[in-house]
Parts: sequence; structure tokens; C-alpha cells
Amino acid sequence: MSVMKALVYGGKNVFAWKNFPKPTILHPTDVIVKTVATTICGTDLHILKGDVPEVKPETVLGHEAIGVVESIGDNVKNFSIGDKVLVSCITSCGSCYYCKRNLQSHCKTGGWKLGHDLNGTQAEFVRIPYGDFSLHRIPHEADEKAVLMLSDILPTAYEVGVLAGNVQKGDSVAIVGAGPVGLAALLTVKAFEPSEIIMIDTNDERLSASLKLGATKAVNPTKVSSVKDAVYDIVNATVRVKENDLEPGVDVAIECVGVPDTFATCEEIIAPGGRIANVGVHGTKVDLQLQDLWIKNIAITTGLVATYSTKDLLKRVSDKSLDPTPLVTHEFKFSEFEKAYETSQNAATTKAIKIFLSAD
Repeated sequence: MSVMKALVYGGKNVFAWKNFPKPTILHPTDVIVKTVATTICGTDLHILKGDVPEVKPETVLGHEAIGVVESIGDNVKNFSIGDKVLVSCITSCGSCYYCKRNLQSHCKTGGWKLGHDLNGTQAEFVRIPYGDFSLHRIPHEADEKAVLMLSDILPTAYEVGVLAGNVQKGDSVAIVGAGPVGLAALLTVKAFEPSEIIMIDTNDERLSASLKLGATKAVNPTKVSSVKDAVYDIVNATVRVKENDLEPGVDVAIECVGVPDTFATCEEIIAPGGRIANVGVHGTKVDLQLQDLWIKNIAITTGLVATYSTKDLLKRVSDKSLDPTPLVTHEFKFSEFEKAYETSQNAATTKAIKIFLSAD
């Protein structure tokens, strides 16, 4: 049996870069990809903490990668050996009820598979089921750091935050949480030309990074007496609000943390007719202030990324109208996986946003 190196989950807080069986074609729609680069997601950190019990020991972690096609199943039509490809975090069969409705995350035989219930991308090779619908061809000259961000973080922020929030030109937008997903939402919302992009976070360094990436204002909840009042003051100062005598609040609030307090912030700062787009993954219940929201005609959306937007984002990265490379703050080789995970786990001190791991 051929072997490769892979980052293998061993149970709560246990993982190792070690020898592991190299994947082979199991189904005629499979593609074997030689991994060129991968990254670490917050979900991977949750798995290591034991928060995702369905991930069994001896599973290869990771669901994001770019690579080169090494071999293909007999029924693969869209790819050839040697193609450079982006691996989608969502596996799509391309033909079921949900895939045809751009809900690929609910694919009856796909969805979140890699690094979950199938061996993932943090390895020298990975098997991609339904390769024709779960991979995207990329130009060989494309910036690898930029393209890698399209595996998960950019489509997640764009689809579940920006598009679900129905951001319109001139809207005031608040993004609650300036972590990797919040910063990705910031990068993708700018194309809609909102009047304000207000970043809310307790980390001043992340807020500073947000302003450099295009946010118009930043609010640190620990440094104001009321986030609601701070946001109202920002929005009320705009010409749009003054001329139209609008009620205070933002048109769109994008929640990118996944804790009760940040969702509550969105409820407090949303304006009449506004939209709350919840991107953060909540592990505990939140209080829905329906008694206050119903009369304000507030829409609330939630969701899991489907990756239907990846082709569009890839075009924008290729024509350089979208540049997600500032999200990459650290680089490591595959042989340094353990150091890379330590850096991600201690992001508060290492200032890590996204890590770029490349083959040795």
C-alpha cells in the first residue's frame, strides 16, 4: 500500500503529521488531487477541542486546498491529469434536489465531507468525491494565497453574510466580529458600495486591520459605554439619514462570531426594514428579541455555505477586483503543521488570521 504524510486527528487535543495510506480512486466520479497548499479553519480547531464528536479518530483533517489533479475516475469529464484546481469545502453531486437549487451544503450524498466524515485536505494527497462539481480549475499563474481563500472563508462570508443580507448600494452595514470570516465579509461587501462599513470587535489590532482593508468606522465594545449608541451616532451623521429623516440603526448587520452577545448586538443596532445575516456558528441558544423586532420589519437569515458563489469569486480574484491575500498572515511548510496549529490556536498573541501551508 502506498503511503503519504497527513495531519491525522487522534482524539481530543491529539493530532500528528504522520504516515497514512495514500487515497485511491473508489468511484468513477472521484478525483485524486496532489495538495499544493492548504490552510487551517476555525472548524478544525473546534474538532481538536472535541466539539465535533462525529469526527472520528484517524480522520485526516482539513477541507480547504489547492492542488494538481493526479488521477481521475472514468466518469470525470471536466478535469484532466495535471490541471491545477481549487478544492471546495463543500462536496456536491451536482444532480440532487438541493444541488440543483444551490443548496450544495445539503447535498444528499455530499455536503461537508472532507475532514468531517471523509479524509480531508491536510495531507499530501486527497480524494475528492464528485470531482466535476467539487473542484474548480484555476490558472497556473493565479496567486495561490488569494485562491486558497476561496475554498471556504470567502464564499462563507459572501453567501451567508453579504448576499443573504441583501446588501444594496448606499446601505449602512455593521460587521460584528473582525476575525477571519468578518474580514472576508468586509472584503466582499465593498463591491456593493455601502455608505458605511462599521466593524465591531474587542480586538484593537483586528479593528486596525479592518480600517486598512476598507472599513469606514470601528467600534470596540470595551471602550464605549454603549455599542448601540456608538453605532447610532455613526449612522445618524450620514447625509442619507439626515435628508430622509430615517430612524437610527444599520440596514444590514452581519454576525460573524457565534455567541449570544454578538447576536444581541445585531438585534440592538438594526434599523427598521433591516436584515440580520447570521454567519457565526452558535453552540448555545440565543435570545430572540421578537417583541422588539417584529414591529421593525426585520429579516433574519442563517445558513451554511453552499459554495455556489465560488466561480464568481474566482473570476474576481483572477481579474484582481478582489484581493484576499491580506488575510494570509503566516506561512508554514507541511512538515511544520504542528507549529501552524499552535499559531492558529493562539491567534490572540500570534495575530494570526489565515495560515498558508505549502508542500515541502
